[in-house]
Amino acid sequence: MTSEGVLQRIGQWPVRLKNYVEELQTEMRRVTWPSAKQVRATTLVVIATVFAFAGYFAVVDLVLGRLVTRIFDAFVK
Repeated sequence: MTSEGVLQRIGQWPVRLKNYVEELQTEMRRVTWPSAKQVRATTLVVIATVFAFAGYFAVVDLVLGRLVTRIFDAFVK
């Protein structure tokens, strides 16, 4: 690209920015936004799932930790 092409492209940034903002506004109008009730329900599902996985990993960590401790104790004694 020549220096003239670069300068011309740089000079068009206000027009390109305006086009971008207009297209963004058009797309945002097309979005189907969830209701507050849907957001609350989904949030509760996410929180419950996080706690379920945390509990699962806590139990797995406890079991594996004790298993590794027993294995090491068997070799030390």
